[in-house]
Amino acid sequence: MDIRSILWESARSARRSALPILSFPAVQKMNAKVCDLVRSAELQAQAMELVARTTPTLAAVSLMDLSVEAEAFGAQVRFSENEVPAVVGQLVSDEEEARALCVPTPGAGRTGVCAEGIRLSKRRICDKPVLAGMIGPFSLAGRLMDVTEIMYVCYDEPETVHIVLEKATQFLIAYGQSLRDAGADGIVMAEPLAGVLSPAMAEEFSVPYVRRIVEALQDERFALIYHNCGGSVPAMLPQIFSQGAAAYHFGNASDMETVLQQAPADVLCMGNIDPAGQLAQGTPESVRDATHALLDACGKHANFVPSSGCDIPAHARWENIEAFFRALND
Repeated sequence: MDIRSILWESARSARRSALPILSFPAVQKMNAKVCDLVRSAELQAQAMELVARTTPTLAAVSLMDLSVEAEAFGAQVRFSENEVPAVVGQLVSDEEEARALCVPTPGAGRTGVCAEGIRLSKRRICDKPVLAGMIGPFSLAGRLMDVTEIMYVCYDEPETVHIVLEKATQFLIAYGQSLRDAGADGIVMAEPLAGVLSPAMAEEFSVPYVRRIVEALQDERFALIYHNCGGSVPAMLPQIFSQGAAAYHFGNASDMETVLQQAPADVLCMGNIDPAGQLAQGTPESVRDATHALLDACGKHANFVPSSGCDIPAHARWENIEAFFRALND
């Protein structure tokens, strides 16, 4: 199913539809726990199907669990009952460990679970595209090297970072191919750690690796949607738009109207209702007002698709999520 055509049709329509990053809140209706969801292909498929059936979302989106790929490399992951898993510790601390790092095969850790979740979802969801989730290369390298430490190493030992980035990119291309083979119509690739870099550093440590992944995976029937919710995004928009993705998804740290003013007319942009401040902690009235304000500012652009600013937390209130969709039809 051509996700790009669906997104462009919505962007050019007088009545906007939305594609929020919505998966984890399904646990509330499933009476399940996040720690079980992230380990079960069947539960992931059930969650995607539930969202696809009960909301007017443009596509079913898999989990944005940014620990999966690092765990496949051997990183330690902390699981909590109702929180998204988090990488702990540091797997790579110097050049010697970077060179010794082994590139896993798709299926390692929970990557096989996620691919199977996509396979099951694709069998059950026939009227909407199915999008897999995957981390971006610099964000993966940061989880292998420690997200704080990698910032220093970029300056002090850039070659070490590039060694890890090369291995991360090799794996992400292979993993992306396994998700495509499982039936995904595209991938939402999250590269938030690149959003704290300067434009010049992003050009060195993120952009070329993202571009390689896009070129290796994207074709007429399979799309890459690039997500970055970092605070430095407005300063690096030219670099971001050069990566060749089918669409670009922005967090609520960026002003969406400013992004659209800088985006070429043929570049599809998505965002950016605050998932924590509004969808999790707001009220139906505040979500409605925020959605109306977003549409007032950005609705005139024919390359804009409304969305959440990032992954919607598992505890987000469904009455707020439903208010977001209702506001699009007001």
